[in-house]
Amino acid sequence: MKQTMAQTLALDQTSPTTVGGEFDFAYRLDTALWVFDIDHARILNANAAACELWAAKDEEELRAREFASTMSTSVSNRLRQYQTDFSNSDQKFTELWTLYPNGVPNSVMVIFKRFVLPDQRMAMLCEAVGNSVEQADNVRSAEALLHTDVLISLFNRSGPSLYLNPAARNAFLGNTVDLSDLFENQQDCQRILRQVDQTGEMRLVTKLRTAHGVRWFDLTVKNCLDAATGDPALLLTCIDVSELKEARDTARHLADRDQLTNLYNRSFLQSHLAWLEERHAAEGCAIVFFDVDRFKQINDRYGHEAGDAVLRNIAIRARAVLNPEDMIARLGGDEFVVVIEGKDSTADIEDRIDRIRRAIAKPMVYDQTRFDVTVSVGVARYGDDTDSFSDVLRQADIALYVSKQGGRNKVTVFDVEMGDAVAARDRLEIELKEAVAQNQFVLYFQPRLNIESREIVGVEGLVRWNHPTRGIVMPNDFIPVCEETGLIDDLGRIVLEQGCKQAIEWHKAGRRLNVSLNVSPRQFSDPQFLDTLRAIASQDGFPSGQIELEITENVLIGDDQLIAEKLKAITAMGYGVAIDDFGTGYSNLAYISRFPLTCIKIDRSFIQQLPETGPLVQLILTLGEQIGACVVSEGVETVEQLNWLNDRACAEAQGYLITRPMPASELSEFIKEFPESEVAQALAG
Repeated sequence: MKQTMAQTLALDQTSPTTVGGEFDFAYRLDTALWVFDIDHARILNANAAACELWAAKDEEELRAREFASTMSTSVSNRLRQYQTDFSNSDQKFTELWTLYPNGVPNSVMVIFKRFVLPDQRMAMLCEAVGNSVEQADNVRSAEALLHTDVLISLFNRSGPSLYLNPAARNAFLGNTVDLSDLFENQQDCQRILRQVDQTGEMRLVTKLRTAHGVRWFDLTVKNCLDAATGDPALLLTCIDVSELKEARDTARHLADRDQLTNLYNRSFLQSHLAWLEERHAAEGCAIVFFDVDRFKQINDRYGHEAGDAVLRNIAIRARAVLNPEDMIARLGGDEFVVVIEGKDSTADIEDRIDRIRRAIAKPMVYDQTRFDVTVSVGVARYGDDTDSFSDVLRQADIALYVSKQGGRNKVTVFDVEMGDAVAARDRLEIELKEAVAQNQFVLYFQPRLNIESREIVGVEGLVRWNHPTRGIVMPNDFIPVCEETGLIDDLGRIVLEQGCKQAIEWHKAGRRLNVSLNVSPRQFSDPQFLDTLRAIASQDGFPSGQIELEITENVLIGDDQLIAEKLKAITAMGYGVAIDDFGTGYSNLAYISRFPLTCIKIDRSFIQQLPETGPLVQLILTLGEQIGACVVSEGVETVEQLNWLNDRACAEAQGYLITRPMPASELSEFIKEFPESEVAQALAG
């Protein structure tokens, strides 16, 4: 039998769990009454006044309506809150609601009461106590309060909540929570109460406990009065900013961190040091500056992925052995900085540095390749003689430079004398840049002697700096700085151009001399290098076969196919290729034999140690014979050395015994007089 509205109203209101007998007075009431099934979002029963309110022609039509598809999430959540409250207690709610019969808004004050259906599900009895005569703004504010995602609540200072809007109820799991229970950090709660007592309101971002776990909220708290009792109360407005907070934290993390190693970056280091200065906490702090020895070789030989793996390992190992309060940052490349705060003793700082070095020195393996890594370290401390951490950073950098100049894998503590030396080095760099711009470099030529014929058959071009005030400066005093600053590229170009120009002039004048010119690894790897050689080779009078480019063994390490093709292209243009300082680098004889080499130059260190190094020198002489390359012994300084080489059929010799390097203008006279020299007579003797 169809349940009627009369049956609905015949419930025992103190315990509405059953349907009573037949009653029909509800249909004659002017008050709109209806029963709403919350679970299925349908009206089960309605009197005539309710049908009129809902713009339905009769109860059957109203019962057929399905409300779920037009119901907002906020309304659905609010009805579920009613259902929960009805299940927990026999209470009723009076609220202003806007109904939308056939899409037309109608604001009414509704009383909601619990109603248990025959199948024991909790529904609710709705009674419209009258149409609202509120102004439109009031109606809209009530709707906004219902639908907003902002959590709005009213709290007694020391007791449970007085009011929670639907969003707050969903978040806080009920309407009887105490204020202090919301806060993850009780200090924030006490701070708010103190501030509100002083100024009447406070705003902060803090963590609150919710049904979805601890979340971040932008919280505003104001003093007010409870409109129902007039008692003092607190009005809370909470906006969930968890996603924004996490996004900002992530952005801040990315801004402060080095993406490769996850250590702090240069920007954070600078701000951290500035913060220490502002707190006057910098006194005694130590800056430890270190970088990886010969890191460029790792990148060049094994690729940047291997280099990155080494840097990540260094970061992990260094962080693991430092104290928790120590800060470590990567400045970029292979440079790292450790900040040790406080006035730790020198022994404590040395212990930290030693732990870092030992941790990093343990073998690393990447892609089945073992890397044995060392670091050079510079240390400086903040003290009375430094005004800022920028000064201390520079001092640590200077100390690091001294460690590298001293052979690497060292620790150097800054002192004042180092600062003076670096200042001189900086001046030298400035002067070198000017020297390159003004082409202040000249070539001196050291003759090469054919030992058998006792004739000067070639020269090696060696660069000198013709300084405007100091005169001739030797290469040991400026080449290292050129290599550090990248000026070696410009210097290499100058040497190549001047040497080839001189070779062409000698060739045009009828003098047949082989001219050897040094080429740096950077110069050899320059993509424009072959184009430069072609341009020179196309010049009128180019002496094909008489200009030799000297490279070191390290240049040959890498893609041997690519290197071999490049060397073949060079020799095809009419240049020779010599390996300089042979025996000090890779020295893989099978490897060397793959390349089109025209000359092997034995490093002077082997000649100086004759006859102890005789077997090695003999091996190189045999290698030269097998691959068809001329062998030149460098650093010959005694007649005994020259005779030893002569007895073993070494082709050429070069060194101070024959002569020191000289300007091109003096070479002709030297060659003319050499047959009468003591060296030539000793060979003839």
